Amino acid sequence: MQSTAPTQILKNRRLRDVVELGGAVVLAAIAAYVGLKVIGAVGWPAFNTSNVTRALTTLGQGVTIVLAAVAVIAYRYGRSPLVTSLVSSLASALLVVVTLGMPLGATKLYLFGLSVDQQFRTEYLTRLTDSPHLADMTYDGLSPYYPASWFWFGGRFANLVGLPGWEAYKPWAILSIAVAAALGTALWNRMVGVGVGTAVGLASTAVAIAYASPEPYSATLILVGVPMMVVAASAIRGRGRLADGPSTIGETNWLAVAAVGVFLGVSATVYTLYTALFAGTVVLMALGGLGQIFLSTRNSAVDSSADARPRYLAVIVRLAAVGVLSGLIALIVWGPYLLDRISTTVPVSGSAEHYLPENGAILGLPMFQTNLIGLLTLVGLVWVLLRARQRTVAASLGWTLLGVVGLTAMSLALTAIGTTLLSFRLEPITAVVLAAGGTFGIVELSRLAVRRFGDVRTVIGVLAAVFAIALTQAIPAHLSSEITTAYTDTDGSGQRADQHPAGAESYYPEIHRLIREQTGRPANQNVVLTADFGFLSIYPYWGFQGLTSHYANPLAEFDKRAAAIEGWSKATSTAELMTKMSATPWRKPDVFLFRYSADGYTLRLAKDVFPNDPNVSRYNVTFSPVVFDDPAFTVTEVGPFVLVVRKG
Repeated sequence: MQSTAPTQILKNRRLRDVVELGGAVVLAAIAAYVGLKVIGAVGWPAFNTSNVTRALTTLGQGVTIVLAAVAVIAYRYGRSPLVTSLVSSLASALLVVVTLGMPLGATKLYLFGLSVDQQFRTEYLTRLTDSPHLADMTYDGLSPYYPASWFWFGGRFANLVGLPGWEAYKPWAILSIAVAAALGTALWNRMVGVGVGTAVGLASTAVAIAYASPEPYSATLILVGVPMMVVAASAIRGRGRLADGPSTIGETNWLAVAAVGVFLGVSATVYTLYTALFAGTVVLMALGGLGQIFLSTRNSAVDSSADARPRYLAVIVRLAAVGVLSGLIALIVWGPYLLDRISTTVPVSGSAEHYLPENGAILGLPMFQTNLIGLLTLVGLVWVLLRARQRTVAASLGWTLLGVVGLTAMSLALTAIGTTLLSFRLEPITAVVLAAGGTFGIVELSRLAVRRFGDVRTVIGVLAAVFAIALTQAIPAHLSSEITTAYTDTDGSGQRADQHPAGAESYYPEIHRLIREQTGRPANQNVVLTADFGFLSIYPYWGFQGLTSHYANPLAEFDKRAAAIEGWSKATSTAELMTKMSATPWRKPDVFLFRYSADGYTLRLAKDVFPNDPNVSRYNVTFSPVVFDDPAFTVTEVGPFVLVVRKG
């Protein structure tokens, strides 16, 4: 009877893990969806013309902070750890909904609207909303190069709620970040208790919103990935103490090993760069563990009579198990592309890493910013340095920061040979890691204050709440440009959310209708050659050419396609154009969508000019209207556009 007691306790703990983590995810998803529905049911004024949504955002943030405080107080008074953890996780999720959903409450578009990178991301979601089949966002017949899982699940969400991809982007982005915030907070609660975990989760969520929310899938990985690095440290070390170093294989926490393997595998299907960082950090942890074993055998003050080889082997086996499991999961999304790449006979191209903005040429150091995030992250840096040899949490955060520095150094070095690793995108991870560390540091300072000045917990709690409100209420201002663009861009229904006259994109619905009438085929059976890539973001047409080479599939032969288009533009007759089009190895455009100009029908294309900044140069190619003056084409002028549909 006694021998089964530890097993029963372990089962109960695992059951609580499932309920707590799973409950946080479900509760956050429901709350986020309902919250966005409630916000969307009211006709709010635009963010860029009124401060009403800003005021309500601040109020909502205050309510979520109070909810988090209630969870902490209830936990300290002995209430159910499970219930208080769920309330704590819900507070983090609601912080996301309020901070992003309220300022965007009067628009159907997400941060940055349909501009810049959001254009190709929306195109990807539109593609995978149209069909669950993994496919390139632009090019017909190619497997996806960019990790697809966030967009794939977003497509299923869009199908479930009955929205087109472009319109589902905003609620899916906010909902997925909210779920990740809740899951991340639940992980912190499981590791350090609700009292501290709530504060760490809330701080991490606020900083992730400020730094990573424009790229929503990166925010989801950061919020879950940072606490998962603490799990990774325990998985690689085993059940021994930090000071003792890695334990033997019999002391392995296989559940932690599996969790890390699953996380890295899923991460690989979401964001390649962040996966490289997280996987690299796990490798660094393993190397550090091996080094600790080696040093312990050389330390005369430590009993080193035991054979160290079983401990070396245990670290290697754990790392290998993580690698194999994560690799198998990653192949679910990466497998089709890798098979295509192995079997293709076309030269592989692509310039995804050809981008070096100013912040990509330096090491991101958020702790030296003159704001509250700068102060919080500075405390975090000091705490990590002081506690890295004493606490697993601090050690794991330190290893992650070391991974960021290493990857950044590699990126800076690679500029010498004409490429980068896009290290500027690591700054959000740095900020969240240090914000988490800063919260632990503030908790330690608070405990020191209690020992020094007596029971000043109420004072500390009030000051913490004021600090949290001050930090969170500054986020909309920090994101004001991104929010404003969501109101000034024309959405897929041809409207601007700020009620100003819509742009040329307002003609897209009419163009879409004409293509359907003139081809007799749905959008996903037509290839369109256009430089107005917002059209491909709204409707699931295939594109003959991508937005820029940086977003193009490496198997698409972007430069050759660009040269072919330029060659077509030099045709002087229909016969010459048709001959040139037939000579290309790719599926020919069924539709041309030009801009009208005095010189003819114009496309504004892009070429890579890295290492220049900006890294893209725009140029025009102009087709003579004469080449389309033939029964083989139907030509229709729609506002500033010229629509040419190839018959047959």
